[in-house]
Amino acid sequence: MRSKKRKLLLVLLAAALVVALSLPLLKAGIHFVEKLMYPTTYQESVTAYAKTHNIPESLIFAIIHTESHFDSEAISKANAKGLMQLTDSTCEWARTLLGEKDGDVFDPETNIRYGTKILSVLGGEFSELETVLAAYNAGIGNVRKWLDDPRYSDDGITLHTIPFKETREYVVRVLKAQKKYQTLYGIA
Repeated sequence: MRSKKRKLLLVLLAAALVVALSLPLLKAGIHFVEKLMYPTTYQESVTAYAKTHNIPESLIFAIIHTESHFDSEAISKANAKGLMQLTDSTCEWARTLLGEKDGDVFDPETNIRYGTKILSVLGGEFSELETVLAAYNAGIGNVRKWLDDPRYSDDGITLHTIPFKETREYVVRVLKAQKKYQTLYGIA
């Protein structure tokens, strides 16, 4: 009887040792997979335009991740294009703001330059990140109307409710992705 208990105890100890030794490898594997799911492709352009426009790199990566999953040729149902999913009118606005005549929206560097410029302008217009993201997704005109409507804003600055379901979900997804980028890469 003692021999069976001793064998069971040794098996349990061996199993515990295997689990203990495997945990670091398991954690490293999970970390590796998460980095594959949340890449930092186009790092050079993201870093440059993050600095130019004083926008956190983690936010730019989160928007690219949410908008196009890093597909520079992506086109949405609304005909938004490229990494940061810019419509033709948004591209024109960005070009005007940047003093440019043309640019290929499917070129990653151009798309990131335009997208971060628009984020910068929206950040100057709205003080809350959630409001900036809502404007990036639903348009500045919609957000201005919502801020003027007591059903959606108590103070004209903060949206307590975003009436478009797609935009509400978009804001949540971008903020979640931003936290993941901050955690995985230790970036602001």
